Amino acid sequence: MEQLNRIELRGAVGSVRLQTFSETKVARITVATNYAYKDKNGSAVIETSWHNVIAREGKNLRDLDKLRKGSKVYVQGRLRYQKYTGADGVERLAADIVANRLVILDEESPIRYEM
Repeated sequence: MEQLNRIELRGAVGSVRLQTFSETKVARITVATNYAYKDKNGSAVIETSWHNVIAREGKNLRDLDKLRKGSKVYVQGRLRYQKYTGADGVERLAADIVANRLVILDEESPIRYEM
């Protein structure tokens, strides 16, 4: 059986945190996606979900400095779960999307970055 772990998102960047590890830039961004539906009374409801995304600079992924709050992006990657213990001593589970493709959509000609 073939296994598959792929996530695709198109949304808006909420926050950007750039770090450098051993001369490699790593961007940790949050991306908001919206899901619209009508409730049982027929009223429109927009449900916003926030996603944590990690993008590592590589041969085909450059210019992470161009990511800004509010930028429209397309992200493709894989889902990764990590356990950690919080400051309060409680064990938690965090979900991240490790990007292998990132496209900035809000410019006249979209910039395509692939890892």
